[in-house]
Amino acid sequence: MSAGSETALIAGTGGLPALLAAAAPGMLVCELDGFPSAVPGAEPLRFRIERLVPFLDALVARGVSRVCFAGAIRRPKIEPEMFDAQTAMLVPRLVGAMQAGDDATLRAVIELFEDWGLVAVGADEIAPALVPGAGVLTGAVTAADEADAERAAAIVAALGSVDVGQGAVVARGLCLAVESLPGTDAMLDFVAGYRALHPAPAGGLFFKAPKPGQDRRIDLPAIGPQTVAKAAAAGLSGIAFEAGGVLLLDRAATVAAAETAGIFLWGRAG
Repeated sequence: MSAGSETALIAGTGGLPALLAAAAPGMLVCELDGFPSAVPGAEPLRFRIERLVPFLDALVARGVSRVCFAGAIRRPKIEPEMFDAQTAMLVPRLVGAMQAGDDATLRAVIELFEDWGLVAVGADEIAPALVPGAGVLTGAVTAADEADAERAAAIVAALGSVDVGQGAVVARGLCLAVESLPGTDAMLDFVAGYRALHPAPAGGLFFKAPKPGQDRRIDLPAIGPQTVAKAAAAGLSGIAFEAGGVLLLDRAATVAAAETAGIFLWGRAG
C-alpha cells in the first residue's frame, strides 16, 4: 500500500472530491451507496450506513489511518433489514445525534471513525491552496459593502449558533435571505425571484462562513463558479467569505466568472 492510500476520501457529490483526489493522488476513494462522487479514474469502495461497522473494519484492514470527508451527501434512506448486528448497536447513538442537528450528526460520525483509530482530517489539510486568506481576489469593495458584510457576518453567526446555515444575503443593511436546509443555490434563486417581484435595495452581497464552533474537519463551506453565477443572477455586487474558513472550488474559474459578471470576491478577515 502506498503512503497516499493510507488516507481514505469519503467522497460525496459535487466538484470537491475530484479536486482533493487530484491534490493527493493515491487516496482510497469511498462512496456512500447512491451518492456517486465521479472522481476520475477511481474504483471506489462503496458502503451503506446499515453496514457501517464492516466498512470501518475494511478500512482498518486496508491500512487506512486517516479519513477526509468531502462532497455533498443527503441523509440516505435506511433499510432496517440490512443492518448487521454490530452496526445496529450504533443506531441509538446516530439517531440521537441526527435529532440534535447537522453539526451534532457530523461530530458523531467523526467520533465513530475515531473509535476505529481513524483520524479525521479536513479538506484544507489535504489541499490547503483551496482555502483563500484575507484580501480581495477580484473587483472593488465599497464602504457600503463592508457594512453589509459586517451585518451578514452577525446574521450568519446567529444562524450557526442554532445549527441552521452558513450564509446570508444582505443589501444596504437589510437581510434578503438566509441559508437553510435547501442550501446556497436555493437561497440565491429566492433572492433573484424576490427582486423580480418586490422593490429591494440594489446591490448587496452574499456572505459565507463556517458556523461558530464548527468542526472544520467536515462540511467546510465552499463556493465556486456556480455560486458566482447565482449571485450575479440575484443582482448582487459581490461575494464575501470568511478568510481561511471557506473552500474556493476551482479558483481560476471562479475568479474568471466573477470578473466576467462584474462582481467582487472578498476574503474578509475576522
